[in-house]
Amino acid sequence: MIKRIEISGVHYDVSDDLKKYTRRKIGKLDRYLPRAARQSAHLEIKFQESKKKDKKHCACEVTLHLPNETINVHEATVNMFAAVDIIEAKLKNQIKRYKDKHAPARHRAIIRKVASALKQGN
Repeated sequence: MIKRIEISGVHYDVSDDLKKYTRRKIGKLDRYLPRAARQSAHLEIKFQESKKKDKKHCACEVTLHLPNETINVHEATVNMFAAVDIIEAKLKNQIKRYKDKHAPARHRAIIRKVASALKQGN
């Protein structure tokens, strides 16, 4: 579980249920982080709600601070809980990309060999 998670609302009061749900869903993404990055990982989550004439607009923005890089993900939907689910999937893909990019060269070579073997097997 990521230890440093800051949840705030812009023009929106974040409920305890939403905080708990967000911590449970996004906090578990540390299992996808490299071990060296887990200790210094820091999450900032901002919820924003805007009401225009007939449309209600909920937005969620997540900033994940990692060594050597910062990952930003933004999603706008009608429901905050749905935004958290979509953010989780997007963040998972970004973390996997970060992990591949910052892996040692020998690990990248092994990953390429396994990927090519899987392609040939199919």
